[in-house]
Amino acid sequence: MTLHQTNLCASSSYSIYLHLMILLFLISLLCLQPTITAVAPTNVTDRFALLKFKESVPQDPYNILSSWNDSMHFCNWLGVKCGRRHQRVTVLDLQGHKLRGTLSPHVGNLSFLRSIILQNNSFYGEIPQELGHLFRLQQLYLYNNTLEGEIPSSLSNCSNLRFLDLWGNKLKGKIPFELGSLMKLKLLQLGDNNLVGGIPPSLGNLSSLKAFGVAYNNLVGNIPNAIGQLYGLVFFTISVNKLSGTIPSSLYNVSSLQIFSVSVNQLNGTLPANIGLNLPNLQLFHFGANEFSGPIPSSLFNATQLQRISLDNNKFLGSVPTNLENLPNLFYFRLSFNYLKKSLHFLTSLTNCSRLQTLDLGVNQFDGVLPNSVSNLSNKLIELDFEYNEISGTLPGSLKNLVNLIALGLNDNHFIGVIPTTFGKLEKMQVLGLKGNRLSGEIPASMGNLTHLFEIFLDDNRLEGTIPPSIVNCQNLQLLGISQNNLNGSIPLQLIGTSLLPLVIVNLSHNSFTGKLPFEVGNLKNINQMDISNNNLFGEIPTSIGNCLILEYLYLQGNSFSGAIPSSMASLKGL
Repeated sequence: MTLHQTNLCASSSYSIYLHLMILLFLISLLCLQPTITAVAPTNVTDRFALLKFKESVPQDPYNILSSWNDSMHFCNWLGVKCGRRHQRVTVLDLQGHKLRGTLSPHVGNLSFLRSIILQNNSFYGEIPQELGHLFRLQQLYLYNNTLEGEIPSSLSNCSNLRFLDLWGNKLKGKIPFELGSLMKLKLLQLGDNNLVGGIPPSLGNLSSLKAFGVAYNNLVGNIPNAIGQLYGLVFFTISVNKLSGTIPSSLYNVSSLQIFSVSVNQLNGTLPANIGLNLPNLQLFHFGANEFSGPIPSSLFNATQLQRISLDNNKFLGSVPTNLENLPNLFYFRLSFNYLKKSLHFLTSLTNCSRLQTLDLGVNQFDGVLPNSVSNLSNKLIELDFEYNEISGTLPGSLKNLVNLIALGLNDNHFIGVIPTTFGKLEKMQVLGLKGNRLSGEIPASMGNLTHLFEIFLDDNRLEGTIPPSIVNCQNLQLLGISQNNLNGSIPLQLIGTSLLPLVIVNLSHNSFTGKLPFEVGNLKNINQMDISNNNLFGEIPTSIGNCLILEYLYLQGNSFSGAIPSSMASLKGL
């Protein structure tokens, strides 16, 4: 596993992050109507509708609906608020109570209802068409449930609707074009569903819209030009769909945009030269995993409020602009899997980004040496990735300054010299990748200080000497790759003779290890893959290897083992 395999931008956590960003922004826009709970003559229609709603919710683990009975006026029922004048239900708020059931169509008879707030429950079934009868409805929050079926086109009758959030359900079908008539709509969040078809051009009529989210669906086609007419947009998130074509040029001129996320689609084209000047309020700019090409405009970094930049997995080329020093809030910067080249001098301008946590430049064509300024990057940095480039020179021992590093990727470059002993001071390190270089010398004993180390890749170098016994101190180590080096000596008991290390994958192949395979190899209860091929090992294969019950891949060829294959290996059903 490489660093890039752990950083898929389409993860569910990213979807939740975008949704929370939208919700936090829109809290300030909420304006509930005055309410009162004083007893007044019962409105039979509202009471009956509420009881029908209760009937459709068979699972109520917190007994939230137990108060819904004749012992009190329905305006006093938990989750119900009524208007001051007519004693009619205006708010139904039962969010986050683990309610499980269907949405009763009788809710459509609560004709004074302004807010339906039912998010973070387990409602299933379809959204009732009858909600379209609620002409006063302003807020409809149904996100994070398991609702199915299509989005009712009748919602377009709710002409006062301002907030429509259906994120995180199982809705299917197309986005109704009729929603384009909701002229007061400020939030349209349909992300994380199973919607198909295209983005209706009619949505360009939503002149009050502040937030538009359709990420994590199966939408196809182009982004309608009309979307660029939404001049008040703050959030635009369409990531993880199958959208194609270019982004309308008018959208690059919506100066209010703060969140601009189009990652993981099939979009193409170049970024406008003046993008950062026209979008000065950008905070999140995610264009990764598309087919964008051309240079990265230097003006992008004139948007000084940027916090997250993701341009990875595209076809960007040329050099990285050097005007990065004015991004004080930048904490996430990913440019991997492009055709970027030339030196890494732009890193010097990044040293002013004191909040930087993720810097991913892997799989490009950067050359030259790592500048000394790399050691002056933010001490909050937790991920630093340069793998699969053309970088040469020695590994700076001063990288020890980056004391919060969790992942360091330097695989597959042209580094020479020794592994600095100072790397042992990076005590929070979990993933260390140095494979595919020309490193020489011994593996430093200080590696034993990396007690949080989870994966280490040292394969395909020119390392020599023995495996340091201190490796046993890395008590979280699951993946050890040191193949294709010049290592010698016996395989230390500290490595495979103890049950302290939770090793899952071990590759010691293509070295010059000698001696016998220790009988204690049977202590590796978690081992799934073990490759000790092409060494100078001899003697019998230990019968204890039959205790490695999870073992699926075992490579022993290219040694001088003798004797019979242990019968105990018959218990290894995965082989």
